[in-house]
Order: sequence, then structure tokens, then C-alpha cells
Amino acid sequence: MKILYGILAALVGIAALALIVSALPIPGNYQFLVVRSGSMEPAIKQGAVVMVKPSDAYKIGDVITFRSTFRTPAGQIIPVSHRVVEIRVAEGEAFYTTKGDANNAVDTREIRHRDVIGKVRFSIPYVGYGIETARTTYGFLALIIIPAAIIVFDQGKKAWREWRRMRRERAGGGAPSPTGEPKA
Repeated sequence: MKILYGILAALVGIAALALIVSALPIPGNYQFLVVRSGSMEPAIKQGAVVMVKPSDAYKIGDVITFRSTFRTPAGQIIPVSHRVVEIRVAEGEAFYTTKGDANNAVDTREIRHRDVIGKVRFSIPYVGYGIETARTTYGFLALIIIPAAIIVFDQGKKAWREWRRMRRERAGGGAPSPTGEPKA
């Protein structure tokens, strides 16, 4: 039971931390984003979380994350992370040609510098699946609420037992004797 409790507590903590980190601004302008496709495999796995930091300039070979034309059913822009394969400067603004490592061709749309969110600094495989699941109602219930309720219930049960033990000790004049015989 202690092992299960430890696993549940760890899962709740990790899921809650991942949700917080993915939702809140982080000092230094870092962002954590979930990778939704396998276009950058094997370098970045589908379902990974990438840490992205803005930069003034990007070079060929950098993996950048940018605002794409893709949208979720709710209308939110889906960011894309691809590798810079060519840079063109026009009227003082950089335009990046990008390509997913797993794709056969370069992306059809050039990315303006102002549409770049940042450079991918590192990725953590598979963590994004948990974050995306926890963002849904049922996923939040399964990954956060239910395990947290089990932990709270277990702690409440332990507190109740301790309260009853202390009450018996006070009512009986102290702790029971080691032999189990009533005190005289």
C-alpha cells in the first residue's frame, strides 16, 4: 500500500507540475509546448514537450517553433517546430524556410521572424501526452482529482485512527500496558 501511495503521490505531483509549467510564464521568456506531430522524429518525438526560448537571430540548422496556420477545433493556433534549412532577408526582415526532419520536402510557407516563438532548447519525450490528457475534463479527473482524492482519503483515515487512539489513551488513563493487562 505504501508503494501504491508513493506512486499516486508522485503522479499527482508530476501531473500538477507539468500543467502549471505548461500554463504559466517562466522567467527568461521560456515556454514549454507539446509536440503534436512526428515531423521532427527521430530528433523530437511526437508527444514530447519542448522548451523554447526566443532569440534575436536564428541560423541554419536551428530547430525553431513558430506560429503556424494550423488550428485546434477551438480555433487556437498550433505551434510547429521545424529545422531552419534556408534564410532569406528582405527589407530588413528575416524569412526562414523550414523542414521537418521526417518530411520529404521543405515547408511551403516561409516563416517571418516575427512569427517565430523561439528556438527549441531541449525536448522531453512522451511528457506531452500526459499534459494533453490532463487538460481534458476526463484526463484531469483521472490524473489529478481521483489520485488526489485517494491520497486525501488515506491521510484522513490515518488521522482518524490516531485521534481514536489518543482518545482511548486519555479515557483509559494512558497507554495500554505492554502485557495487555488492565492497569491497577
